[in-house]
Amino acid sequence: MGQDLFSLAGQVALVTGASKGLGLAMAEAMAEAGAAVVLNGRTAATLDARVKDFAARGLKASTAPFDVTDADACRKAVVDVIARHGKLDILVCNAGNQHRKPLIEWDLDAWHNLMNTHLTSAFVLGQAAARHMIPRGTGRIIMIGSVMSLLARPTVHGYTAAKSGLWGLTRSMAAELGPKGINVNAIAPGFFVTDMNTALVENPEFKSWIEKRVPLGRWADPRELGGAAVFLASKAGSYVNGHLLSVDGGIVTSL
Repeated sequence: MGQDLFSLAGQVALVTGASKGLGLAMAEAMAEAGAAVVLNGRTAATLDARVKDFAARGLKASTAPFDVTDADACRKAVVDVIARHGKLDILVCNAGNQHRKPLIEWDLDAWHNLMNTHLTSAFVLGQAAARHMIPRGTGRIIMIGSVMSLLARPTVHGYTAAKSGLWGLTRSMAAELGPKGINVNAIAPGFFVTDMNTALVENPEFKSWIEKRVPLGRWADPRELGGAAVFLASKAGSYVNGHLLSVDGGIVTSL
């Protein structure tokens, strides 16, 4: 009974930004829980290689190569997933990027790119998924925010604003879609060892500071995010709606 609560058998999940890092880790965890996972990224060859790795382990996966900043491509991708699989049960909006510059050096192109990649894409994909989920009376939408949804650091202005916006979008969508049987939640990862954080990990001073700042005393491995995603997508999370689940080693709880 306990294991059944976390089973995703028979479920179809679309995970954006799933060619590597946190997206890949969450997609893998969902596939291990029994879901048929659709991996999104911009490079088809990379996604094909990931699917081959999944298949070698007996996991169900397919690809949906598209750029999340292209709204038409996002809408088409949702339609295509439903056409291929007959439904879409779980949407994970994870695709993201980073831009680090002092405030006075930022330009609007960089700002808009961050907003389109993180926030606008989640709105477009969430809207498209909701159109399918509402008539079915069920569905799970999971936004991948950040510790920066709650805190802030210098230079990452667009990222912080976009991730804060995702938390707001999560709340508004949860309020509207909850009565229709759709749970909408967010995950706020802390400092994980990923390609996007390479510059931080390779900075000895910053790396050490995080290890001292986080109560658990270390950076996280991407695999440590998988369980949170499975929980929110599964029956175990059936009464969780409009919630921001921090997976950050406790960094937001202490000074």
